[in-house]
Amino acid sequence: MPDAPKKQWRGRKLKRKTCAFCAEKTKEIDYKDALRIRRFVTDRGKILPRRVSGNCAKHQRLLAVSIKRARELALLPYAGE
Repeated sequence: MPDAPKKQWRGRKLKRKTCAFCAEKTKEIDYKDALRIRRFVTDRGKILPRRVSGNCAKHQRLLAVSIKRARELALLPYAGE
């Protein structure tokens, strides 16, 4: 087995996504702004994870709370359409 060829690493460098809320210097995320919040919800009604949305941890937590509040007030659906 010492003559076996080594596997080449085929990964690629990923560009870090920037937090949309940090870029706009947003202090708080408003649950009443359903159009902005809807970008971070899938068509099935799930909240997009941080690694997909590119949000920082602080804004991801605030976003999750505001999405849940918007769902409670029927501004966003719990499930997909």
